[in-house]
Amino acid sequence: MLLIALPYLGIIFLLLVEILSIYFIMPFPGSQHINSISLSYFIHSHIYLLRIAGILILIFGLYILFTGSHGMIHKVIIGLLCIIYICFTFIIHNSMSADKMFLQPNTIAFTDISNSLLESNDIVLGTTINGESKAYPLEYVGYHHQIRDVIGGVPVMITYCTVCRTGRIWSPIVNGALEEFRLVGMDQFNAMFEDKSTGSWWRQVNGEAVAGSMKGTKLSEFPIYQMSFSAWKDKFPQSKIMLPDVSFQKEYQHLKGYAQGTLQSTLIGKNPNKWQNKSWIIGITLNNLSKAYDWSDLLKNRIIIDTIGSTTIILSVLSDNSTFLVFSTLIDKQQLHFIKSADGFLIDSETNSKWDAKGNCIEGTYQGKQLYHIQGYQEFWHSWKTFHPETEKYN
Repeated sequence: MLLIALPYLGIIFLLLVEILSIYFIMPFPGSQHINSISLSYFIHSHIYLLRIAGILILIFGLYILFTGSHGMIHKVIIGLLCIIYICFTFIIHNSMSADKMFLQPNTIAFTDISNSLLESNDIVLGTTINGESKAYPLEYVGYHHQIRDVIGGVPVMITYCTVCRTGRIWSPIVNGALEEFRLVGMDQFNAMFEDKSTGSWWRQVNGEAVAGSMKGTKLSEFPIYQMSFSAWKDKFPQSKIMLPDVSFQKEYQHLKGYAQGTLQSTLIGKNPNKWQNKSWIIGITLNNLSKAYDWSDLLKNRIIIDTIGSTTIILSVLSDNSTFLVFSTLIDKQQLHFIKSADGFLIDSETNSKWDAKGNCIEGTYQGKQLYHIQGYQEFWHSWKTFHPETEKYN
């Protein structure tokens, strides 16, 4: 009786390997709340050996089944289970794997900012490198998860995780060589990429390899701006804007409304209440200290003056209610102290100069000067607190 169980054990083992290979790295119930990165990477990197082990058990079980005097019912059941396994494996690795669900663009093309058909409130991600500015509509990057490009002669990897609501721009140079990455899945609700050279897994949110031979290595980061198209056009008038890949118009359309938080979804929808998993926050890290600012507080106050450790920062949101900026209060090696005026501007106590929400001095001693940009990220609260567990909350 024990031997007749072998083919069943073999096929169940094979099915379990395929299920777990996808379960831990996709947003199935409970999967993203488990610290399973080591186990999931082990299964992923040893899947062929695990399959061979399961097939050997199955073959030995089939030999016993078909050479013994066992009933036809067992042969039929095992035959059906084998068909189910083959179909299930094909479906998993051809339609349920992350890089098959979210494809890379076939063509990457740009247009001058003056020719772009984007609406003024569309959200873009972008940066400037070596004097060249490029912007990428959020819906495009959100679907593709990564877009490879060159800005100012420098290779870049523009990334976005819709489940975390956060964008980063990384250098794809690893150990001095240009690396290729594919979307392999997610961990703790954050997108993960696999490099082609070593098969290591890298987190989108912090550019760190968390499994494989490159574990502990971090990618170099470029500054990133998240702005409305109108604000981007005002700040970077000579910029290039990414055009949509016509092959993915339907996929882009599915994310319409995501940028403004109107898309209804348990995974990527917005919670309007404070400090809930899907609440929007602005996260800032300075000198290894992190702080989070609730988005609704920022919209209410328009400008927040605060300190992170010993550093004073200014966080502002523009009139489009989408573009946020973070500034240092240090200019020309002088520390300025600011207060908000009744008309919504900033006044520094040292010179009584007047500054706007974009960090520009519009009147006074520093007229024409601009405050230094500090990196901040818009993110879902669950993402920021997961990857910055010691973060403070601004109240």
